[in-house]
Amino acid sequence: MTLRTRPVSWIKSALKGFQTFPEGAQSICLAALTIAAEGGNAEISKPMRGMGPGVFEIALPFRGDAYRLVRAVHFAEAIWVVHAFQKKATRGI
Repeated sequence: MTLRTRPVSWIKSALKGFQTFPEGAQSICLAALTIAAEGGNAEISKPMRGMGPGVFEIALPFRGDAYRLVRAVHFAEAIWVVHAFQKKATRGI
């Protein structure tokens, strides 16, 4: 049986947000996306509650900051990154 790697596509604003991440954080997130594209699930990836099936969050603590990617799976046979941001608040308001 041949496994098919799904393409990873980006919403333009998500790519712009991702490009602001530090290089090390980008590398770790890209590795997690590669695992997802190959049908797996990285340790830093978890389902997002309340967003429906197939929506996952990559949550990365990195050098005292927190970075997030939101990805949707099985949308047009691709993995779509729909949001990328640095989490600013460390506690509730």
